[in-house]
Amino acid sequence: MSEPPVKPVLQKPPGYKDPNSPAGQRRFRPPPRKPVLPPSFHPKKRKTSYGRACCCCFCIFFLIFLLLILICGAVFYLWFDPKLPGFHIQSFRISRFNVTKRPDGTYLDATTTTRLEVKNPNGKMTYYYGDTEVEISFGEGGYETELGTTTVPAFTMLEKNTRSLRVETKASNKLVVDEVGNKLRARYRSKSLPVNVEARTKVGVGVAGLKIGMVGVTVKCDGMSKKQLDGGDMPKCVINMLKW
Repeated sequence: MSEPPVKPVLQKPPGYKDPNSPAGQRRFRPPPRKPVLPPSFHPKKRKTSYGRACCCCFCIFFLIFLLLILICGAVFYLWFDPKLPGFHIQSFRISRFNVTKRPDGTYLDATTTTRLEVKNPNGKMTYYYGDTEVEISFGEGGYETELGTTTVPAFTMLEKNTRSLRVETKASNKLVVDEVGNKLRARYRSKSLPVNVEARTKVGVGVAGLKIGMVGVTVKCDGMSKKQLDGGDMPKCVINMLKW
């Protein structure tokens, strides 16, 4: 009998690796890991701070607004040259003064007439006055005695204008301390009786036909003696703004 034909051995392609061979049974290697860097090497992401930008814009706007106000105030001052109104005691007369001692106490009867001069020294501004309360008192310190309060109706002061306010007060059977009554009578006889005038009002300003606000004003004319007033002195009064 004849032998079966021998099958030809197939040639392996170049680069082929047999999985059953020891060389092909190699372990799987994972991909290399990236090195871990410290936090200081990580680049920081820049974040836009909207709050800071808004704050800067507000500050710039506020500074510009403040600058405009200062410029407008300087122009207003240079153009109008504003001056405060002037108050003087033009005259003061005591038509009646009597201190009476009775069994039930000491009483004061007094009648006064005051002329308060008001001036507007401005050439381009008008002053508007509300109702003015004028209070008259005698004495000083612990024995100062109020005679009464009179209200003067509202009025207007035009440019470069002067006005005289007539104020009458009357105290009838006003009970005072005996010591106070004695001091008032002694000072009245010696013409050294201190006279105090205080006016409380509200003042507004008129510029180029526009009326600007009303501000509380207190005018004080303190420490004047009857002798000074009888001699023709016109003491200047002190103006306190924004006080009532």
